Amino acid sequence: MNIPKEFIQYLVYFHGNRDYFECHEVLEEYWKKVDSTNRASIWVGFIQVAVAMYHYRRNNLNGAQRTLMKGMTNLQLNDQKLATLGVEKDRFLSILHDQMKRINEHKPYQSINIPLIDEDLIRTCINLCDSYGYRWRQESDLSNSLIVHKHQLRDRSDVISAREKALKNKNG
Repeated sequence: MNIPKEFIQYLVYFHGNRDYFECHEVLEEYWKKVDSTNRASIWVGFIQVAVAMYHYRRNNLNGAQRTLMKGMTNLQLNDQKLATLGVEKDRFLSILHDQMKRINEHKPYQSINIPLIDEDLIRTCINLCDSYGYRWRQESDLSNSLIVHKHQLRDRSDVISAREKALKNKNG
């Protein structure tokens, strides 16, 4: 299978250290390179699943519900492509439906795994996890605030600077 390295990175973060924020970052960059005008892209669907899991883990149930619904819709629109990425389509969509039910019932966050059917892909992901010091399919460490609250803790000075520069240019 010809699976993009960015998707493999996504899978490693999703199942290794459960850094859903990094999942989003890695796949968003890839999506921008290959399909940026397509808001219904399979890549957007995977990004939305990671963002939903990030919200859910932080107990933002409304954000988790809205984002997971969008992600599920995008993945269902592209369901034939899931198998080409080594994902077991029906089982994955079922897992996402179950997770949505947990969110709607206000049940505590629980890590999920994307069911993979490609043994080479699984081995590659496990080896990458090992090289990073992660354990494949480990549960999310809810006490790790560096991952749980990553969006609040990251350095955004470059983004702020770019926005200020754009505003200054706009205003002359």
